[in-house]
Amino acid sequence: MKPSRLIIFFLLMALGVVLAQRRGGFGGGPFGGGGFGGGRSYDYDSARTPREIPQDQNPTPVWTNAPGFERDGFTFVRIKRSRRDGSRGFGGGFPWSTDTPDSDLNLSYRLQQMTSMKVDPDGLFLHLTEKELSDYPFIYMVEPGSLYLSDEEAVALRKYLLNGGFLWLDDFWGDSAWVNVEQIMKKVFSDRDFVELPLTNQLYHCVFDIKSKGQVPNVRTGTQSQYTGATWETFHDGDTRTVHHRAIFDDKNRLMVFATHNTDNGDGWEWEGDNHYYFENFSEKISYPLAVNVIFYVMSH
Repeated sequence: MKPSRLIIFFLLMALGVVLAQRRGGFGGGPFGGGGFGGGRSYDYDSARTPREIPQDQNPTPVWTNAPGFERDGFTFVRIKRSRRDGSRGFGGGFPWSTDTPDSDLNLSYRLQQMTSMKVDPDGLFLHLTEKELSDYPFIYMVEPGSLYLSDEEAVALRKYLLNGGFLWLDDFWGDSAWVNVEQIMKKVFSDRDFVELPLTNQLYHCVFDIKSKGQVPNVRTGTQSQYTGATWETFHDGDTRTVHHRAIFDDKNRLMVFATHNTDNGDGWEWEGDNHYYFENFSEKISYPLAVNVIFYVMSH
């Protein structure tokens, strides 16, 4: 799994100019008219790509890549997985499909807009046990407070990561959710531990100069934070105010797993068009710069 043919040289435009060109204005979400969570019903498990699913907000534009580059670009791959029993209590989480399709498609669109990367316009959903997994060096799991892996999935994930793959775990809050993630990843790597990634790591400075681990709340909490000052979720146990970026490395110090705890980058991508305050303070300033840095760092190391 070598990303040597991927187009990874960033010709970065000014973020304030590019991201300021919001898609279709605001008003598509919980403070406009779409309702929190969108209220839609769809069989997510049958979908192969985010493009197949109706979006909550204005549809993300479709673009094309030059002939011959179809398999050389970056694809945002979201993993389909099971939930552990009773996972909606403290430390629990929503299913694998949380925030899709808007988060996946919006991030993919911004990557191809802000950089010279060739990006798949459709994204992809995969199970860990599918053969195609090895074709994609980046995978994403959301709400891992509810994560459950079978023995077969744990073996497949370990093989994938040791062969050069990368996993981003995002959007889980509180102490119990962290305990679940630690326990599941011990099933994958019994001999490896998470470590807190320091801000001196090159990941935080390879494209944007990130000086703090910013907290991205869900769109409702984030929008209300202009009045309350609170950006953390309160319906979880333990500490939800402190953002953690934890990592697992291989024997050559290559980053294999990146876990963003007590923050919701996926909402920052999903709800970028909901209202100006949320976009300006969380999508533009935190979730998009971090994602660009993570993807560039992973694809170039």
